[in-house]
Amino acid sequence: MSAPPLLKPPATAAAASPRSVASVPRATGLRSACARPTRRLQCSVSTTGGGASSEMSDDNQGWAKRSLEELGSLPDNDTYCLMALSPLDGRYDRFMKDLLPFFSEFGLIRYRVLIEVKWLLKLSQIPEITEVPPFSEEAQLFLNGIIQDFCIDDAKEVKKIEKITNHDVKAVEYFLKQRCSSNPEIAKVSEFFHFGCTSEDINNLSHALALKEGVNGVMFPTMIEICKALCSLATQNSSYPMLSRTHGQPASPTTVGKEMANFAFRLSDIGKSFSEVKILGKFAGAVGNYNAHVVAYPEVDWPKVAEEFVRSLGLQFNPYVTQIEPHDYISKLFNLFVQFNNVLSDFDRDMWSYISLGYFKQIPKAGEVGSSTMPHKINPIDFENSEGNLGLANGTLCAISMKLPISRLQRDLTDSTVLRNLGVGLGHSLLAYKATLRGISKIQVNESRLAEDLEQTWEVLAEPIQTVMRRYGIPEPYEKLKELTRGQAVTKDSMQQFIDGLDIPEEVRSELSKLTPHSYTGLAENLAKDIEKVVDLESGFKIK
Repeated sequence: MSAPPLLKPPATAAAASPRSVASVPRATGLRSACARPTRRLQCSVSTTGGGASSEMSDDNQGWAKRSLEELGSLPDNDTYCLMALSPLDGRYDRFMKDLLPFFSEFGLIRYRVLIEVKWLLKLSQIPEITEVPPFSEEAQLFLNGIIQDFCIDDAKEVKKIEKITNHDVKAVEYFLKQRCSSNPEIAKVSEFFHFGCTSEDINNLSHALALKEGVNGVMFPTMIEICKALCSLATQNSSYPMLSRTHGQPASPTTVGKEMANFAFRLSDIGKSFSEVKILGKFAGAVGNYNAHVVAYPEVDWPKVAEEFVRSLGLQFNPYVTQIEPHDYISKLFNLFVQFNNVLSDFDRDMWSYISLGYFKQIPKAGEVGSSTMPHKINPIDFENSEGNLGLANGTLCAISMKLPISRLQRDLTDSTVLRNLGVGLGHSLLAYKATLRGISKIQVNESRLAEDLEQTWEVLAEPIQTVMRRYGIPEPYEKLKELTRGQAVTKDSMQQFIDGLDIPEEVRSELSKLTPHSYTGLAENLAKDIEKVVDLESGFKIK
């Protein structure tokens, strides 16, 4: 084969593994090192050119775990974090690691490699394309090994090539040609890497896989953890009466657990909608019409081949596209994250208020400092951190959601730089989710403070008393209670005196006399206890 422009191919060797090729010296530096285990790891999708892919599992996410192990072995990561421009990669680096394999530059390069290799494998299975005969088992192992063994140093080699090409996807193609030059069987057909493809054929599938695997594997488990934590808060605190506040003013009592159950239900209900999102992919060439494909091999049913290939990756197929997949599904997906984040922000603010009212105590952590000048402070920093990051997340997610579906004519490049920020919106979301979970883990109910507020607000019994008065035909019940309670200091004794003067059956009067702000919680306790029967986490929070 002829060498790519300005690139020197490695010496040919007959080795059966891509690891035998040492075309470019391994880079060294701040983020260098590629401690590679000898065992093979499962790839994220099927390692043949066709067939249905299996659902994600711990086994086929081995590559992601290995890349994190590599990252952890790199020297002087602390210095890198100090110099990082984004706090996600700096201060909050330790909370973001699980997302890095999917949404980092390394992750994008790896997914591109995966798509290019698997497309070559698919071509070898099309009888009409005689120029790419079926690969031997040895050649298939070689190609699959490139995917399975892909590491940080491999990504660095791609980046070195990109410095020459100034084109990221073409750099992947040249990397693969270099890597496969040691295998004569593959080298003969290496010009069929990227056959019929535009860069967006590779990119859209790479982003789709990153979203499916990153969201399913990292985001959803944390979101489910939040729902479970709220369910636990609801059931464990179902019986603690608490003064409600509407418009910031005392209102009919509830229970601590019922208020937690409200959020558990809202968040889990949003979770069900995620399963309706279809992660789509296109593979139809430069403008979506298979133009070059048909000229080269008119006898091949290219739309069928493209659909088979996209589905083999575990993605849904979009048959009507331009140069790009229009990204409508990303908008739908991110809008759901925005909705989830809005509800969680509402929870964070409520928890901040409850802590401020003294309804929850915060468990102090040894060694922590709440204020640089006020030693006594224990601030609700986790809920505040979560709220702030949810705002940043939604700003990014909304911007991406609004921009991506819009592209001039058959394509402009504005989506490219936006797509590189998928992990930013999700990263701030994940950071917020973890902060909320930390905040939940540090709180405990302050029963005495709850009781104190209830004891000082006997006026909340005006609602049930006037409702009972309506039943027994007493005129102007609302107005009578309004006169007694609105803007007035109401005590247990004054309320009892009012009840005693009502013309109602004695047994009803007796029941009203037993009523207190502490007991006037309706069915709140039962509703809180039943939340785990209502919340469905099995059918939601998954993308198939």
